[in-house]
Amino acid sequence: MTNDDLLTVSSFSVTYDVEPPVEAVRDVSLTLRRGEILGLAGESGCGKTTLAYGLQRLLKPPAVITGGTAVFHDESGEDIDLGLLGEEEMRAFRWDKASMVFQGAMNALNPVTSIGRQLDDVFTTHRRGMSRAERREEAGKLLDIVGVGRDRLKSYPHELSGGMRQRVMIAMALALKPQLMIMDEPTTALDVLVQREILQQISELRTEFGFSVIFITHDLPLLLEISDRIAVMRAGRLVEIDTAERIYRQAKDPYTRKLLASFPSLTGERGDFVRGTGAATSATQAGVTA
Repeated sequence: MTNDDLLTVSSFSVTYDVEPPVEAVRDVSLTLRRGEILGLAGESGCGKTTLAYGLQRLLKPPAVITGGTAVFHDESGEDIDLGLLGEEEMRAFRWDKASMVFQGAMNALNPVTSIGRQLDDVFTTHRRGMSRAERREEAGKLLDIVGVGRDRLKSYPHELSGGMRQRVMIAMALALKPQLMIMDEPTTALDVLVQREILQQISELRTEFGFSVIFITHDLPLLLEISDRIAVMRAGRLVEIDTAERIYRQAKDPYTRKLLASFPSLTGERGDFVRGTGAATSATQAGVTA
C-alpha cells in the first residue's frame, strides 16, 4: 500500500448459495488509487456488479461473501476494514466515504416526491446539524454542479429527461462529498449524445473534487476513453489490469484481446463476432444475476 491508495481489495470472493453453487466473484485482488478512474470491464454475467455490491455490503441472499478483504484507506489516515463494520457504521460509510450510482439508477427516483425533497432526505439523514435553509442551498448547488439547475428542485422525476434524472442521481451520490464513487453502467439506456455529456461531466467532477471512480460497464471502448486504468473480469476472475493505453495497444490476456475484437470498427474489413464464455450461463441457469 502507498499513500496514493484509496481502496485495497484482496482475494475477494462471492458465491451464490444455490444448487449447484455459483462462484460469481473468485479471488479478486486490486488497488484503487486516489483520484483515478478505474474501469471494470467484462461481458454481462462476469461478476462486475456482484463485486461492486460486495464491496459495499449490499448483497442479498443467496449471495454470500466467502473470502477476502476490502480495506478503505481514509484521507484521515485511518484504515477501515469494510468487513468489520457494523450495519449502522456501514450505512454511514456508504454515503459519507463511498457512494454508488446503481445500474438503471435514473429510474430509481421516487416518482411522487420532488427532486429537492429527495436531495433533502440525504442531508436530514446524514447531516442532522444542517438547517432547512442550508439543506436547500446545498441541494441547489448540487443541481447546478451537475448541469440540471436549481430551478428544478420543485420538479418531479417524470418532468425530467432520462439524462437529467441520471444527473440528479450523480448529484445525490456527490451530496456528502465522498472519496469514492462506484458507477454501475451509469449511461445505460441513454442516447449517445447524452452519454457523451455525462461522461464528460464525470471526468470534470472527478478533476474538480478529487474523488476516485470505479466505472463498471461491458463497453470496453468507452472505458478506453475515460479510464486511467482498466480491470478486465471473466467468469468471476480478474484476468488483467493495466493502464488504458496498454490495454488498448498490447493487451496480454487472450480474453481481453477477444473483448477488444468483439467491437466492430467503422472502417476496415468485416470480421467475426467473438464472445467469451463466463459465469453468465451458470448464473442464469441458477436464476441469479452476476
